Amino acid sequence: MKIFYWSPFISYVATTYAVINSIVAIKKFSKKKVNISLINVASEWNDHIEKIQKENIKLIELKKKKIDFKNLPKGNFIKSRITYFIVFFSSIFQLHRLLKEEKPKYLVIHLLSFIPMTLLLFFKYETKFILRVSGYPRLNFLRSFFWKIINKKIYKVFCPTYLTKELLINKKIFNKEKVFLVKDPIIEVNSLREKMKQSNLNTLIDKKYILSIGRLTNQKNFNFLIDAFCEIHKKNPDLNLVICGNGEKKEDLMKLISQLKLNDKVKLIGFKDNIFPILHGAEFFVLTSNWEDPGFVIIEAMFAKKIVLTSNCPNGPKNIINDGVNGFKFEINDKKDFLNKFDEVSYLHLNEKNKVKKILFNGIKTSRLYSLFNHYKDISNHLV
Repeated sequence: MKIFYWSPFISYVATTYAVINSIVAIKKFSKKKVNISLINVASEWNDHIEKIQKENIKLIELKKKKIDFKNLPKGNFIKSRITYFIVFFSSIFQLHRLLKEEKPKYLVIHLLSFIPMTLLLFFKYETKFILRVSGYPRLNFLRSFFWKIINKKIYKVFCPTYLTKELLINKKIFNKEKVFLVKDPIIEVNSLREKMKQSNLNTLIDKKYILSIGRLTNQKNFNFLIDAFCEIHKKNPDLNLVICGNGEKKEDLMKLISQLKLNDKVKLIGFKDNIFPILHGAEFFVLTSNWEDPGFVIIEAMFAKKIVLTSNCPNGPKNIINDGVNGFKFEINDKKDFLNKFDEVSYLHLNEKNKVKKILFNGIKTSRLYSLFNHYKDISNHLV
């Protein structure tokens, strides 16, 4: 059985790890002979080549003369649309030829789905197209209209959370019988345990800090977190805030930190390939996102035995976190509710050790739902 994965990415997103882990899960647990390949559109997967080679994943170079995504415009809406336009016309015909020549049984589509979906709209293939909805789907008019047209031709649609599945069904975007819940393969137990053992130097090891992780974008809503931390700092002068990640909002966030006179208390430490040593030193983990689906970092934080305080944003945290059971939720963009929940978590962390242990235990159980094996169980029913 021949399976191709399509997931070109312009900037770092957690989905890239889900793609690799999905391939690894099928190769590891399938009793059938499978031939899985990952399509490399413009050298975007070269940064993951060590992992790809280690897992013996076949990489298909879509073009001989490639455009390096690193050299394409990034940042604001207009720049990103220019990049999408370039990628579209530089890859769509090559992908068409590849599918006609190789005839894989399945094409699993993660990112930049509009390219293969456009092909599906105009051509017939022996290949069955599977759309994996990446992130919370913003169903504007154009996307809704396009997906509804594609509905008849698409083989199946995989959703990372139950709420996303229900959204697509209730909005009548895809036929109900085509839409399925397939949880992302986030937790590779042995690999993550090894990462947790590594002793990367943590410069804040002697300081108390709460941690947040994510790209520095509007989605992650770090401006809300920094503004709220200004209030937290008044009551907790020894506490620091550490934010791990890169992105186009870095300068804006640094200006906000300076305006609030928090330069000594809020640290932007950039992207870290291994987040677990930093997680290990944190008091607890905070996520203030406007949307997630499912929210890789909260699952990793629960696996690392950290209490999670997250916004109840759609669709991941809202679906995954049961308030007071495996973590804590506050109303999105509600500073008063966030500060109240923060005080509650801080109190429990210091004074209710037995309750904390129970919450952490439930968090670990939740995180294991997103293991490679559980992902394989979800996806294998559809690859027949």
